[in-house]
Order: sequence, then structure tokens, then C-alpha cells
Amino acid sequence: MSENSNGVNPEKDLGASNLPGQRGEHGEEIRVQRGMFGANNGGDTSGYGGLVRSIRLPGPSARPYGGWFDEVADELEGALEEQDLLPENAIEKTVVDRGELTFHVVREHLVQVARTLRDDPALRFELCTGVSGVHYPNDKGRELHAVFHLRSLTHGRLIRLEVSAPDSDPHVPSLVGVYPTNDWHERETYDFFGLIFDGHPALTRIMMPDDWQGFPQRKDYPLGGIAVEYKGAQIPAPDQRRSYS
Repeated sequence: MSENSNGVNPEKDLGASNLPGQRGEHGEEIRVQRGMFGANNGGDTSGYGGLVRSIRLPGPSARPYGGWFDEVADELEGALEEQDLLPENAIEKTVVDRGELTFHVVREHLVQVARTLRDDPALRFELCTGVSGVHYPNDKGRELHAVFHLRSLTHGRLIRLEVSAPDSDPHVPSLVGVYPTNDWHERETYDFFGLIFDGHPALTRIMMPDDWQGFPQRKDYPLGGIAVEYKGAQIPAPDQRRSYS
């Protein structure tokens, strides 16, 4: 790798916060992973079986957030107060991580926060480009997360709303009434993660058969699969191979 004019490798100047998945001692630890893939039964053949690292979610950020992030946060909090909703009752935390702004919202207030972001003239997040599901089995009491990606065409800005629900009560409000384009996205997230979007006009499976058992993109879902035959050999189905979970 080339060095700069001072003879210093520029890659060595990168801090740990700039490396994927590395947050040092900051953030919320949800589990400790051993090995590259978290294998716990001797099945890790990667050569990283001795690796031990903390898996952390980013914690709340302190002001000033920087750039236009403070403007958006101030306007959102002010608009919620005008609706007699205390911001601290609706927004669990505000996170700035890797140059991105995310509001973690209490699920009961998700629709009101989203509508405010859409309709306030200083915010104008007119478009929701979809919702992503995430499953953190070790994030006790909030194992299931839904992440909404909002874009302001007026101001050229992109933020996220994140809401969590426990595995025992996997309900979050639907945003189809605020962002109609979320219709199929919420169905897909329900289909793969089991998040139930209350108020959705037709929450049915969109990829898997209607009678399918379980939710395939959860971390605890079995691999399954079918064996593949080759001339003179057979590759077993994934759940019959060496386990990595």
C-alpha cells in the first residue's frame, strides 16, 4: 500500500470509530461474540475462533450534532411541543453515527412523529423509501427493530426513524396512512421478521406462502434447504452441514 509524502501509511491514521462495527467502549453492548461467526460448538473453521469482541449498538449522541442535524432536531422537538407532546416522551434517543441521523421513537408515537416530519414546512420529509426489519435476539425487551428511511426532496436530506418492539409483543404502528408507498415494504418486513404493523390495510405475506411457519430472516430461524446432487457426489442441505450458530 502506498505511503504519503511523509512516509506515513494513511490507512493507519483511521480511528476505530471509522471501522465497520467498531465502537470501542461506547454504545450499548448487547452481546459478546466469540469467533468470527459466533459459533459456540466448535464449528468455526475461519481461523478466528479465538476472537472475542463486544457487539454494540450506538448510544445517544450529545449536542451539537453538527451540520443540519441540529436544525432538524430542533424543529422536530418544537413541532411536537406545539402538539402538546413532550419530545422526551416521543423520542427515546437521537443518534448520530457514521454521518447519519437516526431518531429512536417510542412506538406509540411513531405515526405522530412521522406525520410531523412530513408536514412541517421546515422539515418536509415527503418520502419514505421503505422500512427495514432487524432482529437482535440478545437485545432483551426490544428484539425486533423497524427502521424507516425518510427523504426530504425539498431540502435534500435523509434521516431514519427507528422503533423497537419485544419479541413477546411484536406490534408497531403502520405508516401506510402517512406514507402510502410503505404498503408492500411493511408486508415484506412482516413476512420475513414477524413484525405486525397495526393499521396496515392488508397485512399478508408477500414472498412466502400464506401457510409458511416462522419468519426466515430472524437470526434464530433454522437454515433448512435441500441437498444438491452432483455427478459422483452430493452436497448436503445447509442445516445438515457443520453448524455456525
